Amino acid sequence: MYVVKVSDFLEMEGPPEPHHVLKHKGLLHEWHPGMFVIFISHQWLGAGSPDPLGQQVSVLRHALQAFIDGSMKVEVDLMRTFGDVGGATGCESVAQGHLFLDWFAIPQLTERTKGVNDDSTVSDTARAVQSIPAYVESCDMFVALVPDLVHNDTGLQCNYSTWLSRGWCRAELWCRLLSNRKDTSVVVIFSAREALYIVPLDWQKNLISDGLFTVERDRSIVVKLGETALRSKIEHLQRWGPLTDYRFHLAQEPRLLKRKQQGFEDLHSFLQHFDFNSLQAAVKHESGMTGMLCSMLAGDVGILQVLAENGGDVNARVSGLDHLGYSDSLTLLMVAAYVGQDPKVLSTLMTLRADPNLACISESGSIVTASWLASQPEHVQVLLEYRADFAMSPPLTGVAGVSSVNTVKAFLNARCDPGSLSPNGFGPMYSAPFFGRGNPDCHSIMQLLLSARGDVNAQAKPRGWFYWECMRARVSASLWGLEACSVYKRQMASLPGATPLSIAAVTGDQRLVKLLLENDAEHVPNDRGDKPEDLARAAGHTELLPILSTFCV
Repeated sequence: MYVVKVSDFLEMEGPPEPHHVLKHKGLLHEWHPGMFVIFISHQWLGAGSPDPLGQQVSVLRHALQAFIDGSMKVEVDLMRTFGDVGGATGCESVAQGHLFLDWFAIPQLTERTKGVNDDSTVSDTARAVQSIPAYVESCDMFVALVPDLVHNDTGLQCNYSTWLSRGWCRAELWCRLLSNRKDTSVVVIFSAREALYIVPLDWQKNLISDGLFTVERDRSIVVKLGETALRSKIEHLQRWGPLTDYRFHLAQEPRLLKRKQQGFEDLHSFLQHFDFNSLQAAVKHESGMTGMLCSMLAGDVGILQVLAENGGDVNARVSGLDHLGYSDSLTLLMVAAYVGQDPKVLSTLMTLRADPNLACISESGSIVTASWLASQPEHVQVLLEYRADFAMSPPLTGVAGVSSVNTVKAFLNARCDPGSLSPNGFGPMYSAPFFGRGNPDCHSIMQLLLSARGDVNAQAKPRGWFYWECMRARVSASLWGLEACSVYKRQMASLPGATPLSIAAVTGDQRLVKLLLENDAEHVPNDRGDKPEDLARAAGHTELLPILSTFCV
């Protein structure tokens, strides 16, 4: 395993040099236990070189330097995070650390020097690729480098959502999150001024088998890496615990590996599979993975019905799963909608008297219902059949940022209004750019909302707790300046009076910015007086400035 010193990397300039050049210069070092190593996962911006113009590595250099001098810290995303972030490795070790970047570390077939034996190079590369899980396991910090940039050959945008779509990137992510290290947190670098921990559902919803591969024959190899990582995680949890995490991964295994979910032969086999010592233990409502949750996530409606008939509470609120991405107080029905469970699971729950209109209050003050979390278009019809109240908390606000374009279309067909606002004053025109970073359908969803007469220049008017949180952030921005604020405070301070264009600018989505400008978005300042270009600059998304100035009148 070859790595490069962070101190040497910070002195480099321009596009990254390949393995054999750095090896000749003496800048590659063999890994040994005790090294602090940062694994860099990234999407290539060229066919023959990962970063032909050196744009990605420039962002990385600035971000690493900011970690070292303390001007930037890794923050928890507003949509929550995965893993024990409180115990994650701090950035104080970065200065003396080393980097693992594929172009540096792995012999490249595209960059052979004269006299190098082809068979030897191919063999080294093959062994290195197969060793990726071990490389990830050996690294102390995992970074997804995802600034919004243009691919040198295709001209397509490359950003967080496209990184999530790549099969190899998904495999690296799975290897990290399914490793048996105590710290499995993932840092996502969006710009030189923005680094966040990954959102839990961003890995659970992105299956390796569905990923995009430049070389199609890689798919079967990479899928096996993912299967091995998941099986290893389950076996480790079975032996060492915690039991909640073991049951969670076991229940999710068929879906994560895209295998047909097989029903259990009988109740006994279910209880044995999930390590419940009795039926009473399975129906008991307690913190963690209850029997009701296990059967729901496993998609076994027969067992679900048996448990409900024996005292299982179909309206029970989950607890103790926050670290896995499921907030306390979500209902079974909400979780089923959120994970994209088969519609028959939702209909079974509601047949068993699960209430589709039970709600919980999110940290931002939104009233969250099962409709708010729907992730399949078929969910919409099922919820309507069981009298879900779409007026109670407009579901488009929830689904516009994280669901599919077909699900949003289904809600629009059910006469949901793109201009409707949640009780906290937030609506779908804002949630699409604000929460859509990891959503490949975000651009199409915004087009759909605009075609349904969503107001491209509507200004956000936060209410209640949400408003006061924004006001507190504005005080910090006034005292220290927007650029010096944390990501959270910058985003909160920017929201009052923000248009969809302003939000797209602060999150750095080039494609969305262009779409909004093409649909007559104006450079309307927010309540602080910040225009979209000011917000883009403060967040470090300077690549947006030429686009915004071109459309500015």
